[in-house]
Amino acid sequence: MADTAAAAAPDPLDTNTAGSVWLQRAYTLTGPDDARDLYDEWAASYDEELTGEAQGYVGPELAAQAVVSAAGVEGEILDAGCGTGLVGVALAAAGARQIDGVDLSPGMLERAKTTGVYRRLAPADLSRPLPSPADSYDVVVCVGTLTHGHVGPGAFGEFVRLTRPGGTIVATVLDDIWDSGGYRAEVDRLSQMAMVEVVSTDLVDYRRAAAVGARMVVLRVA
Repeated sequence: MADTAAAAAPDPLDTNTAGSVWLQRAYTLTGPDDARDLYDEWAASYDEELTGEAQGYVGPELAAQAVVSAAGVEGEILDAGCGTGLVGVALAAAGARQIDGVDLSPGMLERAKTTGVYRRLAPADLSRPLPSPADSYDVVVCVGTLTHGHVGPGAFGEFVRLTRPGGTIVATVLDDIWDSGGYRAEVDRLSQMAMVEVVSTDLVDYRRAAAVGARMVVLRVA
């Protein structure tokens, strides 16, 4: 799952994990196999751990709100790195009915399936091109995956490929690697190439109780 684009990022353990051993492991992953094993193991307790008082994980809810504001929920949506389905549930609560999800972890996908909000779920490594054809979705949303030890900024190009012209990409990027991990530079590159319009890259709450923020990246595809 990790790629070389995040090599210049700061020490991941400098990010406040609020005492979570799971997050400490997640921020120091060494590759897709390591990531798959961790998230399969974590799947059963993931929601309780992250949405609880110690972490206050609001990234999925805020990303769903950003989708509603920027694009609405009437079209076809890809939840890239869907995990247990927290984003999908928030989107469905806002009225979305055509949501597909992909994730590296079979354990996470099993949990996402139990939510009942996804049209299709499939395994995928977001550090590689996805098998879906170009222009497959009106919206691509990615929350919690552009972070330490996970997927680097090259994923934005793949999100652009998957999104229909005029469609929208909404993604969170952990704030302390927004610059050092090359994510800002990649967004700027796509903008300069007239592939996207940068709607916003605002700093928002992410794990609110732990005072950890993320960039809410909203792009409109040309």
